[in-house]
Amino acid sequence: MGEIKTHPPVKLIAGLIFRDEDAAEKAKSSLERRFGKIDFESPVLPFLHTDYYQGEFGVNLKRQFLSFQKLIDPENLSRIKITTNKIEKRLSRDNKRRINIDPGYLDLSKLVLATTKDYSHRIYLKQGIYAEVTLFYQNREFKPSNWTYPDYRSPEYAEIFNKIRSLYLCGLPT
Repeated sequence: MGEIKTHPPVKLIAGLIFRDEDAAEKAKSSLERRFGKIDFESPVLPFLHTDYYQGEFGVNLKRQFLSFQKLIDPENLSRIKITTNKIEKRLSRDNKRRINIDPGYLDLSKLVLATTKDYSHRIYLKQGIYAEVTLFYQNREFKPSNWTYPDYRSPEYAEIFNKIRSLYLCGLPT
């Protein structure tokens, strides 16, 4: 029988998809008020991998990743996803979101994302929220799974998550 242990704290991340820079700045402020200081902001990248959001947001979408200085308990991921959904709704206009916020966490071995959508590879957490291991860390690099979204397979994203992982390593309690 294995010994039951608590999970160490993890690094909270958020992926933003937006067209409206003002919505992105307001979302960052809301996230920082709720989750603490942002310690990393990726460059703003073009979001070209799907047209899924174009009907709601329009064209010329952008992607940015954030991470937060304060480490979290991974058990809080569902609550965090509910909070980010509320932020999206508050920043909406005419019943259309202006930003998509995908929270997740990174630890030494994986990147986990929260979602409201069930699928065969997702695990139910609670309150209508699921989680998936989107990337796993092996042989000093992040690797995708069969279900990993195309944009998360890119070298640019791997570089971003390696930087966030380095910050996580520096912030781990000794």
